[in-house]
Amino acid sequence: MSTASDRHDRLAAELERHDLLSWLDLSVVEMAEGRVVFELPFDEKFANIASGTVHGGITATVIDTASGFALRTTFETPSEAMLTTTDLNTRYVRPATSDLRVEAEVVRAGRTMGVTECEVTSVHEGERKVVATGGTTYRLFRQTDGDEHPTGPEATADGGTTTEGGR
Repeated sequence: MSTASDRHDRLAAELERHDLLSWLDLSVVEMAEGRVVFELPFDEKFANIASGTVHGGITATVIDTASGFALRTTFETPSEAMLTTTDLNTRYVRPATSDLRVEAEVVRAGRTMGVTECEVTSVHEGERKVVATGGTTYRLFRQTDGDEHPTGPEATADGGTTTEGGR
């Protein structure tokens, strides 16, 4: 039986192996059941052309990613968890011009649905301030005892789903 620490280490390793997430250079600061904290170093490749501030799509991506990882920590085998975003909400509070820190907390992780809340901060005018808040709703595909496949529509390897007729 693996410990929570072992499961979280395997999940953090997945972050490093994932092409998009490694390109973003996201790093795990903290991971506990129902909570993750990631940092994203500022890079000009993430900046808006005119303002030089972090592009909102990058901020939304880290909210979605942190939320998914926070929910994965509620699974027995987080690195093999299947889930898919059904709702993503991002509220931009002020421009981000430096490294981002995103904290995601699970509000509820049920059998089939999970909900999170997130806060993204950055150093702004010399102080760490909130630059965005957000949250997600996810469809969770938990295996039940004796099932070979997750409940609900058949889950695909990338965490998406298919129905009997395909998508």
